[in-house]
Amino acid sequence: MGTGPAATQVPEPPARPALAAWRSIAETVTPPCDLHPMTSSRLSLLACALVLAGNALAAEPALPQLQAYEVDESWRQPVAPQQIADHTWRIGTEGINALLVKTDAGAVLVDGGMPQAADMLLAQMRTLGVEAGDLKLILHSQAHGDHVGPLAAIKRATGATLVSNAESALLLAAGGSNDLHFGDEILYPPAHADRIVHDGEAVELGGLRLTVHFMPGHTPGSMAWTWTDARDGQPLRIAYVDSLSTPGYQLVDNPRIPRLVDDFRHSFDVVRALPCDLLLTPHVGAGRHEGNAAPLTCREYADKSERAFDTELAKQRGGGA
Repeated sequence: MGTGPAATQVPEPPARPALAAWRSIAETVTPPCDLHPMTSSRLSLLACALVLAGNALAAEPALPQLQAYEVDESWRQPVAPQQIADHTWRIGTEGINALLVKTDAGAVLVDGGMPQAADMLLAQMRTLGVEAGDLKLILHSQAHGDHVGPLAAIKRATGATLVSNAESALLLAAGGSNDLHFGDEILYPPAHADRIVHDGEAVELGGLRLTVHFMPGHTPGSMAWTWTDARDGQPLRIAYVDSLSTPGYQLVDNPRIPRLVDDFRHSFDVVRALPCDLLLTPHVGAGRHEGNAAPLTCREYADKSERAFDTELAKQRGGGA
C-alpha cells in the first residue's frame, strides 16, 4: 500500500513581545502556567499574572498594626466635677483639664482632653445640669490630640460652635497630622472651626466675656483665655493658659519654624501680663507648685517655664550638660 504525501510542518509564528515576557515569568514558577500558543489567550495570561503577583505578595511581610497614642493613666482617669467659681467647673481627668463655664444663655466648654473622652465629658456635663443642646461654645488652648481629641465628637453631639484661631484651625482640620514637631504621631478625629478669632478678641455668652491671648510656642496657635467670674462674693479673674513646654522640640535652627525661640520669649511676657487671680493650665500639674496643690501665679508659671526653656536652649546650643 502506498503512503500519502508527507505532512507539511507549519512554523510557529513569532511570539509577541508581551506574550514572550509573560512566558518568561510563568516558566520561573512551579508548576508553570500553561502558555501554549494554541491554548493561551489574553484572559488566561491576565489570570496567570494575577496568580504570580499574589504569590510574590504572599512572600512579603504583613504590614504592622497601627500603634495607639498611649499616655499616662492620669490623663485618662475621670474626676468628679469640681466647682472653681460661681460659673466655672473643672471636669475632665486627673491629669488633663477641661473646663465648663455655665451661663443663663448656655454653657462653654474649654478643652476636652483625649479623643476617647467625649462620652465622659457629656456625662459630666449632664451631672451639672448641662444637656447636649445647652452647650453653645467650644474653645480650646492648643490643637494637640491630648486637649482637642474629642472636640469633633462633642461638636456633633451638641451642635456647639467651635472657636479657634487660624494657626490652630489648620491642625484641627488635619486631625493633628503633619504637626511641626510630632509629625503624624498624635492623630485625632479632624474638627472644623466655625469661628476664627484674632488676638485680644472676646467671645461672649450670657453676659460672660472670654478674651483670647495668643501665645505661640508650644504650638503655633497656642492660646490663653481669660474671664472674670466670682467666688465668695468677690470677682475672680481666671486665666486658662496653654503649655509653655518644649517636649523634644528642636529649638535651634528649626527649618519649619525658624522664629520658635522668639515666639517663646514673646509668650513668656504675654503670660506674665495676663489678668490672673487664678491660673489654670491644660496639664493640671503644670500650673501648680511641686510638692503641693497650690496654684502658681501667672508670673510664677512664666518664670518657671522660661528657666526650663533656657536650660534646654543652652543644651541644644552646646553650652549645657
